[in-house]
Amino acid sequence: MSKRTHTPGRTAAATTATPRRDRGQVAIEYLGFIPLLLLVGLLAIQAGLAAYAANQAGTGARAGARMASMSSGGCDEQAAKDAMSDWTADLADVYEPSSSFDEVTCTVSVDVPDILPGVNFWGTAERSSTMPRT
Repeated sequence: MSKRTHTPGRTAAATTATPRRDRGQVAIEYLGFIPLLLLVGLLAIQAGLAAYAANQAGTGARAGARMASMSSGGCDEQAAKDAMSDWTADLADVYEPSSSFDEVTCTVSVDVPDILPGVNFWGTAERSSTMPRT
């Protein structure tokens, strides 16, 4: 067992205590880092919304083209919007860029909602689907 030696002029409390001027430094560092964490979190949510809007646009385009392929008409807007979730259907535009006797193409464009007002990184998500006429 080792024997502790006492250093004159130094107490145990003085060697382990933090100097007074460092008090609260960690709290200030956290306050500076919180806006960056919030921005990263909001961007992740925005990217998820953009991916979901693109997925819904593809679903609507396939449904609209499928219904149009079974008839002689153009892209079926109602079938496209019925296949999408309610809020994406409200933000969607359905149109037919081209069609022929043999096939029909349906395009759906969905406006990606913004998490931060006035900051529009993503714009619209647009997907097309082409089906043969039966």
